Amino acid sequence: MSINEEVELLKTVPIFSKIEPAKLKLLAFTSDRMTFDAGQELCHQGDMGDAMYVILGGSADILIDSPTGPIKVAELQRNGFVGEMAILCDMPRTATVKAHERVTALKIPKEMFFRLVAEFPQMAVEIMRELAHRVEDMNGKLAAARAA
Repeated sequence: MSINEEVELLKTVPIFSKIEPAKLKLLAFTSDRMTFDAGQELCHQGDMGDAMYVILGGSADILIDSPTGPIKVAELQRNGFVGEMAILCDMPRTATVKAHERVTALKIPKEMFFRLVAEFPQMAVEIMRELAHRVEDMNGKLAAARAA
């Protein structure tokens, strides 16, 4: 995938949609393109977060450790992103992300992420929106689990 193709794809990711193409080009250029085969981990629960990931292709499962083994709590598809919480809060990763099928992802370093948030406050608003949706979704799942 070329840098220009990555820029076009990044434009479709809600948190990057308001960022000018030249900045997205810089983001794509300074980020690492990574490929993960099915079963490979993008990141592991408990590890410190040094980057976030944007899924360019494929899908990945978000898993949380439990006494009975990993529990799948969500699935990431193309244009999805993960890892922002660990770098925003400077804390260990709260989940493991494992490729469900072959995944191509853009690994965005913490420093670049913070530069973008500082320069584009709308990006911070979009991240807060996404985090709020994730909390709402998780609350619904917890309520359903309690009712069962």
